[in-house]
Amino acid sequence: MRIPKVKRQEKLRETIEDTPFITDEELAKRFNVSIQTIRLDRMELAIPELRERIKSVAKHQWNETVKSLPIEDVIGEIIDLELDKRAISILDIGKEHVFTRNNIARGHHLFAQANSLAVAVINDELALTAKSVIHFKRQVLQGERVVAKAFVQGLNEKGLTIVEVDSFVDSERVFSGEFHMYRSTEKKETNE
Repeated sequence: MRIPKVKRQEKLRETIEDTPFITDEELAKRFNVSIQTIRLDRMELAIPELRERIKSVAKHQWNETVKSLPIEDVIGEIIDLELDKRAISILDIGKEHVFTRNNIARGHHLFAQANSLAVAVINDELALTAKSVIHFKRQVLQGERVVAKAFVQGLNEKGLTIVEVDSFVDSERVFSGEFHMYRSTEKKETNE
């Protein structure tokens, strides 16, 4: 049974407020309507498309900027950033990211998202990956959204910054990596 338009739009607004990164396709499935109906509802409610919502949330949630590379060089879209602490990015797996034969994402795209996030979280003009240990947990398919979360763990014995990155589709881990990052300025751990 279809929900009346007014009620659907009310629930649509609530859903997007609760989960701002939800796609029109996911909304269409949730409300059992066409994608076009969702787009029309969003237009009537003056709710921007996903990409604009991501940018808006990112601007409101973090004031720091990536120092180690141009933002356009980050694979995926950064939605949260606290330099030398944590960062989050999202990457929607499209046709350009997958093998044509089986629609499975090429591993280098998952690695690139995680690696560029590890570089971006470093509070330095120059950050390079010196070493990485990575694990692919399961295949990622076209149409899935990968959320990568980076956390700075501290320094290793060589003075390299260790960044742990885990990538998820929904709540399932699909990739994990430990990145040992070289930075141009010396960083010392303090016990404060």
